[in-house]
Amino acid sequence: MKKTLSALALALGLTPIGAGVHAEESAIQTHKGRYLDVQLLGVNDFHGQIDITRNVAGEPVGRADYLASYLKQRESENPNTLLVHAGDMVGASSPTSALLQDEPTVEIMNQMGFDVGTLGNHEFDEGVDEMMRLINGGTHATTGYFEGADFPYVAANVIDKETKKNILPSYVIKKVKGVNIGFIGVVLSDTPDIVIPSGTAGVEFIDEAEAINKATKALKKKGVKSIVVLAHNPVEQSATGEVSGELVDMANKVDDEVDVMFGAHNHRNVNAVVDNKLIVQAFSYGTAFADVDLKIDRRTKDIVKSKAEVVSVMQKGVTPDSSITKIIKQAEDQVAPIINEVVGKTDQLLSGTGAYNGETELGNVIADSMTEQTGTDFAFMNPGGIRDVINPGEVTWGELFNVQPFGNDLVTMALTGAQIKELFESQWATDREKMLQISGLKATFDLSKAVGDRTVSMVKKDGTPIVAEQEYTVTVNNFMAGGGDGYTVLLEGKNPTVSVTDLEALVNYFKNRDTVSAQIEGRITKINP
Repeated sequence: MKKTLSALALALGLTPIGAGVHAEESAIQTHKGRYLDVQLLGVNDFHGQIDITRNVAGEPVGRADYLASYLKQRESENPNTLLVHAGDMVGASSPTSALLQDEPTVEIMNQMGFDVGTLGNHEFDEGVDEMMRLINGGTHATTGYFEGADFPYVAANVIDKETKKNILPSYVIKKVKGVNIGFIGVVLSDTPDIVIPSGTAGVEFIDEAEAINKATKALKKKGVKSIVVLAHNPVEQSATGEVSGELVDMANKVDDEVDVMFGAHNHRNVNAVVDNKLIVQAFSYGTAFADVDLKIDRRTKDIVKSKAEVVSVMQKGVTPDSSITKIIKQAEDQVAPIINEVVGKTDQLLSGTGAYNGETELGNVIADSMTEQTGTDFAFMNPGGIRDVINPGEVTWGELFNVQPFGNDLVTMALTGAQIKELFESQWATDREKMLQISGLKATFDLSKAVGDRTVSMVKKDGTPIVAEQEYTVTVNNFMAGGGDGYTVLLEGKNPTVSVTDLEALVNYFKNRDTVSAQIEGRITKINP
């Protein structure tokens, strides 16, 4: 099976970039009995997509029961296998998981036999208490008692504000055939900037590299020399193999005793070596996983060779794992009456793809649903909140949930024209540029100008200029209203009032129309892009 999967990966442009670390192959082969072969199977950014099939190159890919079959097959090839994940396993989930507090996703991870995981920013979506309930077990008003995860979570850089202690262990040691392997977990330190304020209330985040080095020092004192980092931090790899991003910076800063670093967050395919450390990330949504092969010297306890492969979870020719299918079916049956309700229809594909760079059809629909619901002059929608497309035909409640799965409340407030300009300029004030999706106005941006002066025109739909000193009513979601994504000017808005959820507004928008259609209509114009 491994040969077949490699061929599929190659056909999809996922050619593995094998990497040898610390030793020559010939030297290793000389003392075969001295070395232990360990396999790590890694998943990142699953986002509770337990029942979702996607398409790659026209072929069905993903879904939890198919992923489980792949992992089980790989495990059968090496008895010394550990399953790991790098965070965002829940949050922005399919309604089949989300409506049940993501308990089905954790149950599926338990059934798959995960050995260790770390936190992503989305684990904080419903706050620290709910995150810890999913990990440690506990009762929720909606779903009752849940036993939690059967495997440990590690997070070296998340600290309780009052006690100044880690809310989870910094690391865990796994013993494989007498050899100890240390696993350190970290989550991106700017998590408070990308989740609602209540999500990270009571905790603080320290520098990832600093936390990794502290944990590595503790592991080395215990004699652990084989060290793996599970990092919910982004990394990019170009077509020519060059890598960049936070994880690369971290790799260059952390102790050289660290051998392997799993990345996450930006949903990329990465397989490379940085500072003699193997770096790997396997897309997202269960459409792929990372297979990392380690060779450990039993005498020195150190990893002397490592290589990785990113494997695509193609459904064709694969039998889904029946035990996982059963869990999915049980969850689907519970939520079916809600998610299968037809709320409207559309005669076109409504997509928010490209929302980070400009106006999109789906972005317009969402923003218009906000102004229609609240009656404000304008609405602004963050592009990162658009999580799926809407296909032509009948549209169900579940499809709209997949588009806006966070359950964010809409917040109305008053802003001056000058503050609206400052809001627009915030789009370029962070490392990742973005483009707000808008309703009720049109804006022109000159991207050749300095940040702070790029907004060259703001007018209402009828062409009336927006006046700097005049106040206007606006609608945003509560994530933005709390200053998320760097939109801190919204904290200055007058008379903030909470309305319905963004999902409810979108559902109402579809229910109010026979057919929803949208087009690019010049709401956003970019000069010198």
